[in-house]
Amino acid sequence: MKKNHTHNFHLVDPSPWPLMASIGALTLTTGGVMYMHYFDFGVEILELGLLSVIFILILWWRDVVREATFQGHHTPEVQKGLRYGMILFIVSEVMFFVAFFWAYFHAGLAPTVEIGSIWPPKGIQAFSPFEVPLLNTAILLLSGATITVAHYAILSNDRKRTIKAFIVTLFLAIIFTAVQAYEYFGAPFSISDSIYGSTFFMATGFHGFHVIIGTVFITVCLFRFINHHFTRENHFGFEAAAWYWHFVDVVWLFLYVSIYFAGYYNFFL
Repeated sequence: MKKNHTHNFHLVDPSPWPLMASIGALTLTTGGVMYMHYFDFGVEILELGLLSVIFILILWWRDVVREATFQGHHTPEVQKGLRYGMILFIVSEVMFFVAFFWAYFHAGLAPTVEIGSIWPPKGIQAFSPFEVPLLNTAILLLSGATITVAHYAILSNDRKRTIKAFIVTLFLAIIFTAVQAYEYFGAPFSISDSIYGSTFFMATGFHGFHVIIGTVFITVCLFRFINHHFTRENHFGFEAAAWYWHFVDVVWLFLYVSIYFAGYYNFFL
């Protein structure tokens, strides 16, 4: 049945995906808890939850892409709302990382006697900021430059340059994740080694998780661009990915300066 709208807003049709996604997320977290506590079938439930979440997200993204690209529901007014939503989402992510930085600085500025009254705690060998962390900083900043090149190429209607910039950005993102995994496997401390290990791996680990999310985000945008979903006038899906990626860049700079550099040289005391 054809709808006759008298407004510029998109009233979303009833969808099963929010309910299904919540059930999948519950299955995923339940399986994770069961796996970490050595319950039977914990791994199987974890895998089922993960696969269901991925499958539901793909179908949900498909519907949103159809609404935006083929059905014309994303009017300028709707796009304005999406921009505000993305900005608020990034602000919420900033608050998320503020909690980790707060815990790190709280412990580092006033180290207790239980950890030797020093920071990093006694027995913790911190990473040198001029080795792997510096390499990853250069890689991530370069990826921020290449995604900006992709944006300007879209505005210039230069498809070849846009695709090349996308591919280089994704390559750098994958390299960053691989280098961080290499750093983790060679770490001289673990997440259970005092408050330093907990805050270090929580902050850098969740940043790495955001890098993976951003990589998926940019990959979807690449396939959408190849299929002519973006034009120089209408490409908010890519802009949202670029905003998110720049946010990831900025958070990493704070991580590098406060955790790697200041922590290694003990600027807190």
